[in-house]
Order: sequence, then C-alpha cells, then structure tokens
Amino acid sequence: MDFYPLLNSLRIAALSTALIFFVGLWAAQVISRCSPLIKGVLDVVLTLPLVLPPTVVGYLLLCILGPNGWVGGFVERWLDVRLTMVWYAAVFSSAAVAFPLMYRTARGAFESYNKTLTYAAQVLGRSNRWIFWHIQLPCCRQGIVAGTVLAFARALGEYGATSMIAGYTPGKTATISTTVYQFWRTGNDAMALRWVLVNLAISAVVLLAINLLERKER
Repeated sequence: MDFYPLLNSLRIAALSTALIFFVGLWAAQVISRCSPLIKGVLDVVLTLPLVLPPTVVGYLLLCILGPNGWVGGFVERWLDVRLTMVWYAAVFSSAAVAFPLMYRTARGAFESYNKTLTYAAQVLGRSNRWIFWHIQLPCCRQGIVAGTVLAFARALGEYGATSMIAGYTPGKTATISTTVYQFWRTGNDAMALRWVLVNLAISAVVLLAINLLERKER
C-alpha cells in the first residue's frame, strides 16, 4: 500500500492550516470591531468558499493561479514556477475552502470576549499587543483551537477544488480524496475502501479531539 496520498494529504492540510490560522485570526480580530454594515459585507465575501460548490472554487482558483491567470501567469513568466498541477497547488485550494471555518469560529470567540478585561489592562498601562497575546487570545483559546482543528479536517478531506487545481498524479499530487475517487473509477473497490477507512479514522480522531477540548473547558 502506497502511503504517499496519506503523507501528502497531511502535509497539505498542515501547511494550509498554518497559513489560514494567522490570516484567519487577523481577519476575525479586525472584522469583529467593524460596523455592522462593513462586517456584513466582509462576512459574505470571506464565507463564500464555504457555501460555493468546490468545483466553482477550483475554477476561480484556476482563473487566478493558472498559466493564463493574472497571478499564475506572472509567477510562471518571471519565476518559472507553476502554481497548478503540482502538489503545493492543493495548499491553495485547501486553504481557500477551510478558511471560512477558521475565520467564523475565531470571530465568534472574539465577539464573545469580555472587553472589561481589556479596559482593565489598558488602565494598568498595557499595550494593545500585550493585551491581545496575554489576555484576549487565552480567553478565546477554546474557539480558536476548535476552528483550527475543524479547518485542518476540512483541508484534509478537500477533493473538488483540489482535483481541479492539482489534478491526480500518483506519487506527486495524489491525496486521500483523489486516490479514493481514482480507485473507485477504475473498479478497485478494495483499495478505495482502505483509503475510505483511513479517512474515517482520521476524521474520528479530529472529532474526538474537539469533544475532549470542549469537556476540558467546561
């Protein structure tokens, strides 16, 4: 059994989660302070990948990162680096579809934060940066960790956008999801079932981690 799809999926999920963790925290922190109108507009824009079909997200990414896209074309011409049909292309697609989970969960945690703690720290002369890292972030830890775990799980199971932007090449771009589809398509149900069970096991571990986190915080 070739373990490359598992290792590649874990690598892609880890990189995309690390990317959207910081971007998601920053966006959630900034937007949680905006006026209701601006917050509503930005919410729609940033949450769209969560409700759009994955193939639509993949098509939009191809328009941006493909050889004829305004980003992909520029990078390929000047740096001779392709941003599609390579393993790291799946990092972009996984980050795009998982970002709303990280953003929405973190924003909810920030909005439920007791701002009295911030005012008290400001009276004591603490800077906003110190307050964020030492008071607000620890108080919102449960929501942030839950969002991170959910984003990782979503990135790990991404198929639609990944298949369009990274394709399926054994030993190069194959992930668990694309491998399951390819084995099913070629009639190899036994191997497809093995990878389904691997994905189920990982998903169960992720859900168990979230449940344990919730119990610990109570």
